[in-house]
Formats: sequence, structure tokens, C-alpha cells
Amino acid sequence: MRTSRLLRAALPAAALLAVSGAAGCAVQVPPPKAAAIAPADPDRAWAAVLSRFVDGEGRIDFAGVAKDPADLETYVEYLSRVSPGSDPGRFPTRELQMAYLINAYNALAMFNAIRSGMPPDLHAVRVRFFYRDHFLLGGGYISLYDLENKVIRPLGDPRIHAALNCMAKGCPRLPREPFRAEILDAELQATTQYFFGEERNVRLDPEKKTVRFNQILEFYRDDFLKKAPSLIAFANKYRIQPIPEDWKVEFLPYDWRLNSQ
Repeated sequence: MRTSRLLRAALPAAALLAVSGAAGCAVQVPPPKAAAIAPADPDRAWAAVLSRFVDGEGRIDFAGVAKDPADLETYVEYLSRVSPGSDPGRFPTRELQMAYLINAYNALAMFNAIRSGMPPDLHAVRVRFFYRDHFLLGGGYISLYDLENKVIRPLGDPRIHAALNCMAKGCPRLPREPFRAEILDAELQATTQYFFGEERNVRLDPEKKTVRFNQILEFYRDDFLKKAPSLIAFANKYRIQPIPEDWKVEFLPYDWRLNSQ
């Protein structure tokens, strides 16, 4: 599969926007220094972070990572140098690009949560956390907001909303292993099925003929409706027990508390 033109163009463009804004309100967060990091394979380092510090429910031991940050810093330093935009030869397929970007977003969000002092409520620091702080990705600075909305969402797969994790409790479950290109479709399918099978994301009220969805479906409604005629129809593609199509749709308040163990 040919390298995505959109991705190759979007990363540098977003990075340039971030750099141009740095003189104003944007803050460029320097990556960890490679010299201070124990030698390790970047992908294995990220896998080690997830297996060691994430539990079966997707909660993160942020304090544990903060005490032993070498593996996370190894991966974040790698991200600062290499991306599909800066080195397309390493990412010739859409699957390689998407797996990289999902892992990058999750790792940078975790890195930002720790360097921000593990704030108990991400909504209270949302401007700094998602917009102001810019991280080096493949040689260009970019915010978490722009990485998600200008680079990842345009790839057109709404299942990424069951995979991207900003470290809040309202986010989908963070898996205990990285997303991998060779099995990415199966992983996205499984994470989306899990998301729509969790009661915290989908609550049924038969008496009122109402379904209450995680507010992610409200935030990104347009992405889901590009793949299905309604939010219920999209959810039913991944549920064992279908939701009646004529039910009313409401949304659960998003939980912005830090997803700590």
C-alpha cells in the first residue's frame, strides 16, 4: 500500500503551525535527552511501560512511571526523531502509520500527565494539556489536540476513538500492549467491541427506551455518522446485544479525572 499523501502532508503542516504559534501561547516541551536514557528498543520500551504500569482495567500507575521513567522516555525520545512525516520509508503502509500515531498519542499523553504533576482533573488544565503544550514528533512540534484532530482523525477510521487515550477516566480502556501494524485491524475491531460492550460507555434504559452513550460519541459524532446512518447503528455493528434503532440517545457526562490506579 502506498504511503498516505494526507499523512505525509499533515504532519509537517501541523508542526509548522505549532512552531509558528510557539512565539505566542504555545510551549515547546523538549523531549528527554537520549544520552540520559538506558539503551532499549523503542517499541519494546513502550510495550514494557504498558505491561508494567497499566492494569487489566486500563488504569495507569502514574507514580510508578514517574519513579522509573526510562522506558517511557526512551519511546518519547524516539518519537521526537522519527515519524511517518519525517521518515516515510519506515512507514510504507497505512497500518504502520496508524499504529505509530495511536501509540504516539497515548505515550505523549502519558508523558504529559507525568510532567504536569499528575493533575487530578484534566479538564481543569485542558488548555495547557491539550492545546498549549507542544511535543516534538518527527522533528516538528505539535499539540495533542492537533495530533488527534489534524493528523489522526483525517485518516477516516472512527474506531480510533476506542483506541486513543488522553489519560482521563472517560477515555476507552488503555490496552496493556501497543497497537501493532500487522494485526491493527483486529486490534481496532476488538477495542471497539470492548468499548461498546462496557456499561460505563453504553447504558440501556428499557423503560424509557433510551441509550446513554459515552460522550465521546457526542464529541466526534460526525466521524461515526460517516460510517453508519445513526450512532445506534454504528454501536450495533460492535455489540452482541443490539440496541433498538428507535430508542432515544443521550450522553453520559465525561469523566475528566486522571485515570490513576
